Amino acid sequence: MSRVGFVDTSFRDAHQSLLATRVKTNELVGISDVVDQIGYNAVEMWGGATFDACVRYLKENPWERIDKLRSHFKNTEMQMLLRGQNLIGYRHYADDVVELFIKTLAKHGMDRVRVFDALNDFRNIKKSCEETKKNNMHLQIAIAYTISPVHNVDLFVDYAKSAEQLGADSLCIKDMAGLLTPDIAYQLVSQIKKETSLPVDVHSHFTSGLADLTYLKAVEAGADLIDTAISSLASGTSQPPAESLWIALSKLGYADEPDLRKLKKVRDHFSEIREKHKDTDIGMKTVNPEILINQIPGGMMSNLINQLREQKALNKLKDVLQEIPIVRKDLGYPPLVTPSSQIVGVQAVMNVLSGKRYKIITNETKNYIKGLYGNPPGNISESLKKVVLKNEKPLLNRPADYLEPEIERAKEKIGLLANDDEELLIYVLLGDKGRTYLLNEYEKNLKIDLKLVDTYSDKAVVYPI
Repeated sequence: MSRVGFVDTSFRDAHQSLLATRVKTNELVGISDVVDQIGYNAVEMWGGATFDACVRYLKENPWERIDKLRSHFKNTEMQMLLRGQNLIGYRHYADDVVELFIKTLAKHGMDRVRVFDALNDFRNIKKSCEETKKNNMHLQIAIAYTISPVHNVDLFVDYAKSAEQLGADSLCIKDMAGLLTPDIAYQLVSQIKKETSLPVDVHSHFTSGLADLTYLKAVEAGADLIDTAISSLASGTSQPPAESLWIALSKLGYADEPDLRKLKKVRDHFSEIREKHKDTDIGMKTVNPEILINQIPGGMMSNLINQLREQKALNKLKDVLQEIPIVRKDLGYPPLVTPSSQIVGVQAVMNVLSGKRYKIITNETKNYIKGLYGNPPGNISESLKKVVLKNEKPLLNRPADYLEPEIERAKEKIGLLANDDEELLIYVLLGDKGRTYLLNEYEKNLKIDLKLVDTYSDKAVVYPI
């Protein structure tokens, strides 16, 4: 009987799903030595929304988070989530940005890179896969699992074969919304293990209440790894709890015995951290079987709630949840994972708040319909295409093929505010938000207030004699 390994998500996806990605670097560093001794195969601690959240909300350098955690994780591999050509942003970046980003990632000591494309359009991950291999990091290609009239087990197995051809070292079945049922998990893992030689990692969310049963059937079918979170940051829209699954699987002979004392220390630590972040806590106390209908992943749900709360329209949440499946169908059934989850979610919010469907069409929705994000799995609504495209035709080639190199142009624009590649990438990936962060850091280092320049007057200057 093969033994299953565990990947911890407490340092990234768990708090992204439950706490809107607000956990600070020092709050993670404080428990990392204990986590390193537990026996996880990997800790996912970077990527996804963490880069943006560090800069936008926490005023932290995201690259320093890697360095600080790297100094503590001696026995456990560090893993990050990469959105293919989107990297950690919300649009496609030029190939020179992908090259510099992944080279810099390797320089900071990342071990494993989980790469996916929201539409499962493998043209959009080819470059990042090549660069990951070139920089000697473990390449895990993730396929975004979803349910729709155009998705089935055979299609996902075909994706797995394509991943192997792209040079994947392992495969992840990424069930970001908790839609994967135990029976399909067993079929899918069995078929992938039969038709490829790739180790399989199963990633799910507990939103629908199915994930622990799904993991059990996946392990029975031969899954090599499962993603879990410490119990104080588990369940709800997060992953299943590590402790209970580890105990159960060890009793069944699928895993080694867990170190419950160390796991308790981690649980207690994150209980305190969660209490500190109760203002952004999604507050989901039980499972939500409705997820099997609206198919909303954990991180998307927490962001929707925060977005509506900021608009003082939280009472519209039910309407938005009902609108999301309609928008998703109109856009050709994209899996609801970043950035397509944002595209669908924001458009659904606009439809509800404006009182009329597609009265306002966001730029991201327009770009999606134009093909700037890749090929959708299904057909986009003809009426919606007519409104957006008019007489144009959608792009047919890889979206990044239409992009001009960005790095040199960005260097000219940002100037002295970026001292190194890391700071340059903050600007390139986050635009004005990145520039504002770098400007604030520049002011702090100079110990002056650059706003004084705005009020300068030569009449106010006195030269004492």
